[in-house]
Amino acid sequence: MNKNYQVYFGFIFFSLYAQKALAAGDKSDSSGGLPQLDISTWPTQLFWLLITFSIGYIIISTLVVPSISTVLENRSDKISSDVQKAKNAQENAKKAFSSYEASLTEARTQAANTIANAVNEAKSDTVKREAALDKKLATNAKKAEESLAEVRRETLSSLEELATEISQKIISDLTPVKVTKSVVKKHVSLHAKLQN
Repeated sequence: MNKNYQVYFGFIFFSLYAQKALAAGDKSDSSGGLPQLDISTWPTQLFWLLITFSIGYIIISTLVVPSISTVLENRSDKISSDVQKAKNAQENAKKAFSSYEASLTEARTQAANTIANAVNEAKSDTVKREAALDKKLATNAKKAEESLAEVRRETLSSLEELATEISQKIISDLTPVKVTKSVVKKHVSLHAKLQN
């Protein structure tokens, strides 16, 4: 059995013996007052107070204080160890965050360069396509204008012919004057030139 427990149990048995002795003394004293207020019992009370206090002091100093100081030392060591671990973890986290920031900045730079290159390529490709499209449209527009001019000439020519025939018919139907086709055609052509 541990020495500290032996002292503790000894104190308990001694306290029980002292309590029995005091109880036997109380039976013989039948004064009827409180023994704490009887001055004749003060020296014995002081004696037992000193003994009880001494035994309590010894028990506390041998059992309680060392275990409390051990717990406090262990707790202090644990706290110091945890604080050091936390500092190390914080430093590692800072290093990891710095590395992450650097890689993120590098990735952003690469992405910006890739986007800029793609935009430049798209612009140059668009310029080339627009130039080719403009050239093709200009050629098509020129051909369309030529076709339209030809159609217009043909249409005007056929309109003049039609107008000449209709005018000659109207003049011959409405008036007794006989007009030749060449005269009517001359007047229709003159009128068409004035309209243009």
